[in-house]
Amino acid sequence: MARILIVEDSPAMRAYIRSTLEDRVLGLAGDVDIVEAVNGFDALRLLPRGAFDLVITDINMPDINGLEVIRFVRQSDRYRHVAILIISTQATERDIQRGLRLGADRFLPKPFTPEALRDAVVESLDARAAAPQAGASPSADGAAGVDDRAAPAPARAEEPATRTKQPGSGEGGGG
Repeated sequence: MARILIVEDSPAMRAYIRSTLEDRVLGLAGDVDIVEAVNGFDALRLLPRGAFDLVITDINMPDINGLEVIRFVRQSDRYRHVAILIISTQATERDIQRGLRLGADRFLPKPFTPEALRDAVVESLDARAAAPQAGASPSADGAAGVDDRAAPAPARAEEPATRTKQPGSGEGGGG
C-alpha cells in the first residue's frame, strides 16, 4: 500500500485529489493511504509522523510553498527517497523546470483529468520503487518527468500522459 501526502491549500482541490485516488474505477482504491496537509508548514509537521511514498504538492501556498517543501524533502536523508509530484496552475516552462531541478519527479498542470492524475501518481511511485535507494534522488542533471500538456511533443496514440525529459536533449526550452 502506498502512503501519499497531499499538500494543497485549497480544500476543494484536496478533496478532488483524494476522491480521484480513492476512486475504484481508476484502480488505486485500497492501495493508497492518504494524508492531507493544508499548506507547506503542515506538510513539514506531518512528514516525521510516518513513512510516505509520494508527496503531491501545489506550488502556491501561504507560509511555506511547494518549492520549499520539495527543497526540504530532497535535502533530507530521511525523506530523499520519497517521490514528488507537483500539481499547479503555474505551468510555464520556467515553472516546470524550476520544480524539476529542485527534485520533483513529475509535474502535472491544473486543470487535469482524473486519469492524468492517476497515471502521474502510478508513474511516480513506480519510478521511485525501481530506483536503488542510494540513487533514489534525482540525478544531478535534474532529469524528471513532465506532463505532455506542459511541454508539447509529437503526439502518438500510444504515448503515455507523462514522459521523461532530459535537459540538453533539445526538448522544450531552457530554464
